[in-house]
Amino acid sequence: MDITLAIFILVYLAMAVGHLPGFRLDRTGAAVVGAMILIASGRISPADAWAAVDYRTVGLLFGLMVVSAAFMVSGFYDRVAQKVGDIDVGPKTLLAILIAVSGVMAALLNKDVVAVAMTPIFCSICLQRRLNPLPFLLGFCFAANFASAATIIGSPQNMIVAETLHLSFMGFMAAAAPPALLSLPVVWGVIVLCYRGRWALTEVPQAPKAGPVPADTPAIAFNAGETIKTAIVALAVVAAFIFTDRPHMLIALAGASVLLISRRLSSGKLLHHVDGDLLLLLFGLFVVNAALTATGLPEQVLALLRGIGLDLHDPISMLGVMAILSNIVGNNPAVMLVAPFIGGAHRPEALGAAIALGTALSSSAVIFGSLVGIIVSEECRKRGIALSFGEFARAGLPTSLICLAMGALWILQLH
Repeated sequence: MDITLAIFILVYLAMAVGHLPGFRLDRTGAAVVGAMILIASGRISPADAWAAVDYRTVGLLFGLMVVSAAFMVSGFYDRVAQKVGDIDVGPKTLLAILIAVSGVMAALLNKDVVAVAMTPIFCSICLQRRLNPLPFLLGFCFAANFASAATIIGSPQNMIVAETLHLSFMGFMAAAAPPALLSLPVVWGVIVLCYRGRWALTEVPQAPKAGPVPADTPAIAFNAGETIKTAIVALAVVAAFIFTDRPHMLIALAGASVLLISRRLSSGKLLHHVDGDLLLLLFGLFVVNAALTATGLPEQVLALLRGIGLDLHDPISMLGVMAILSNIVGNNPAVMLVAPFIGGAHRPEALGAAIALGTALSSSAVIFGSLVGIIVSEECRKRGIALSFGEFARAGLPTSLICLAMGALWILQLH
């Protein structure tokens, strides 16, 4: 148990910090190495390690990643970002449009892929229009994080929750979508308040001397045929989620198969945009968590928590736990950490909504609270745009607190 607990702590330390201190081992590397050490040392057998991996979640995530990647390589994300940026409206209206577009796309596609594809374009557009990029990038970031909680397919953690609790697409959406979508006007209001009088770009930011300036990165050429094909497949996948009882994984994999068979786009180009690191991260965490569960320690901890009135099957308690935990170890690791202990809940839809909303609505409190925040921060760094921890939290913390309060009120009425 001592080795298992030590490996578990080190792995989740890497989840929190971003790497294993003292080593060049990132989150994915730490999870994979931790799992391999536990298997090699006999703390968990190879058979139990394989059994610990939830193939349903991995298959669902992979399939939907392929669908989202197809939108990327077809130039759809670039075209949408450019169209939004070209609209001739005032900054407040442009911010509202950007928040709405970001929210809808994050709810229907993978929020992280949307952020990777569209953040550089929005950044360039703001600089070209002599607009302060910070309110627009923060609005894009917050909206993507919050609205992603609305559907199963909005984020990887939603998929993990839905598969663990056996939630239907519409059941999850009915429980989680209202507060997720109502958060978007809050994002707009808080950012408008924080950036009043600061919409114009006062000075052109200077990119760091080390490294190339990414402003000249060419946009992906828009391919109407591939975009239409991908849209049809995506709509068919969502319709199958809603109107059939087929396992989500099989539906997503079927859609991915159709997209990978193409006469115009190579399968390698699509698969290049699938986040293999995230899939490996999940594999590693499944094994590490299973090894710790086998020691009996988690049950002892849960008993202690129940003794102080904290029950992981209680949606309100879970909302608070996830809001804190996801800002320590990250969204996906936080959900992975509690997933083994949420089965058999009396109100699975309310509990699933609490987990999704807790991770999503808290993820804009700090700059490293989500991968989207990290992507936006890194893009600003490359271009010399000053997005500090304090600047991010100035708008993000009140937005997250207000939206978490809304989420708590919504969860209470679901009881």
